[in-house]
Amino acid sequence: MGHCCSKGVTADNDGHVVAVVDGNSSVSTNNRPKPSPSPARPQSVGNGTSYTNNNTPAHSFTTSPFQSPYPAGIPPSPSPVGTPRRKFKWPFPPPSPAKPILSAILKRQGTTSAKPKEGPIPEDEGGEGERQLDKSFGYPKNLTAKYELGKEVGRGHFGHTCWAKGKKGELKNQPVAVKIISKAKMTTAISIEDVRREVKILKALSGHQNLVKFYDAFEDANNVYIVMELCEGGELLDRILSRGGRYTEEDAKSILVQILNVVAFCHLQGVVHRDLKPENFLFTKKEEDAPMKVIDFGLSDFIRPDQRLNDIVGSAYYVAPEVLHRSYSIEADMWSIGVITYILLCGSRPFWARTESGIFRSVLRADPNFEDSPWPSVSAEARDFVKRLLNKDHRKRMTASQALAHPWLRTENPVVPLDILIFKLVKSYTRASPLKRAALKALSKALTEEELIYLRAQFNLLEPKDGRVSLNNFKMALTKQMTDAMRESRVFDILNLMEPLSYKPLDFEEFCAAAISTYQLEALENWEQIASAAFEYFEQEGNRVISVEELAQEMNLGPTAYAFLKDCIRPSDRKLSFLGYTKYLHGVTIRGSSTRHHR
Repeated sequence: MGHCCSKGVTADNDGHVVAVVDGNSSVSTNNRPKPSPSPARPQSVGNGTSYTNNNTPAHSFTTSPFQSPYPAGIPPSPSPVGTPRRKFKWPFPPPSPAKPILSAILKRQGTTSAKPKEGPIPEDEGGEGERQLDKSFGYPKNLTAKYELGKEVGRGHFGHTCWAKGKKGELKNQPVAVKIISKAKMTTAISIEDVRREVKILKALSGHQNLVKFYDAFEDANNVYIVMELCEGGELLDRILSRGGRYTEEDAKSILVQILNVVAFCHLQGVVHRDLKPENFLFTKKEEDAPMKVIDFGLSDFIRPDQRLNDIVGSAYYVAPEVLHRSYSIEADMWSIGVITYILLCGSRPFWARTESGIFRSVLRADPNFEDSPWPSVSAEARDFVKRLLNKDHRKRMTASQALAHPWLRTENPVVPLDILIFKLVKSYTRASPLKRAALKALSKALTEEELIYLRAQFNLLEPKDGRVSLNNFKMALTKQMTDAMRESRVFDILNLMEPLSYKPLDFEEFCAAAISTYQLEALENWEQIASAAFEYFEQEGNRVISVEELAQEMNLGPTAYAFLKDCIRPSDRKLSFLGYTKYLHGVTIRGSSTRHHR
């Protein structure tokens, strides 16, 4: 719930952005928009919603506050400023990624369509009428006894937010934000579940310094009330606009450290946000150095370490390619952070089009522009940071913890938190064949000190005993971070698949072999040097005679791959060639028919 509405921004006939200040005045610019002399909308608060006075529908498109790169001779055109959210579940591949989304929005809003419905989904279209929906949440019904509601401070498509003050207890006389969601707009079972899950996630995660505090939830016959921390400093989007459309590198770093910290926390707990964008980060106060909080968990979900989600969710400009392919996990949040970083550093969107289907096509096919101004003046480390987040192969993307260990952010001295990816990789290593473990050990020996910084931080977080980590170390590390969200997401289930560690602990050298991702290393500029050095180690310690049939079995391939694998084995000694070694490490490519294999 808590959908974001568009800002009061329009465009003139030449495509120049015109920021609407009020009903009678506007400011036009040929470049990036300048900060408005007076607010374009009411103050944003910690309610998970952005608000405007024009009552723009949550799925509408107006124009953009960001300058986007265009081909030579093509003027800017109107485009969406707000980042409308979408959610739907679709069992069959649609002819266009945009078409089912509008249908799903109408469905969630209870709007009928003249067109016949395609791909009926029992969860959404079970023939349930409004009277058959159970809109009782089991929350207390004594809101007015505990809080004094004040004036409305914002309104969105699915509800509005009021300033309030505590009447008693710990929050007595303390200002809070009360998000009010109308039950009349909960016209489907999934919309009811959205609200229930939002409250559950907020309650489970509340307490992190960069996550909006949850205080309580109430209900009556007409509404659900979510009481949260009042954030009075405005949105990150407003700060970007007030700076002329972009941040300096140094200022962007402090913003990203806060974003990455809270996202790493959510991912470890088994929660994927699915709607990260500048509008969903609020500052607690108006001061420039005020802390920032993530809000709006209305589209968030619990996710197991091995789970893939398939519902298309999020905001058009920030949605990851794999979301449009309907098979994704927590890496989708990292793509969104990559888009935010791109905007922070250059003031433009990395993917742009006139229509939402064009946006999705751009996300799927286009590459971000790092050639035009101001990118030549941006540091190489910053460019590398963005590129490693905006990698279309989700397996090659950095995690939030890895991003915090990136050289570009090192001057901020961020704390690198425990990474759930380590658990996934070590689990796979403990169940790998001896040949695969030998190949990974050789690869780990070729790592540079730069790559070892992150691995050393993760190893130390496991608190090794006598220089080794066992299954108990992994279990204790998770237990220290445990919340109700981690229980709901069944994160601890992954430990059941790491049983070999209970009798064969890992020293740091073998931990590095277990905890490295070949896909992520392939995204590095020095991958060829790393692979060449690794193959030399593999020749000395791990390479052996292997048949095509055995190699196919090692790579989980069938007889149809035998012809392809012949080039991976040297005719001279029947051992893996350099090409064979790298392909063995990489596994089946993500392109072509293998895309279906990974779904």
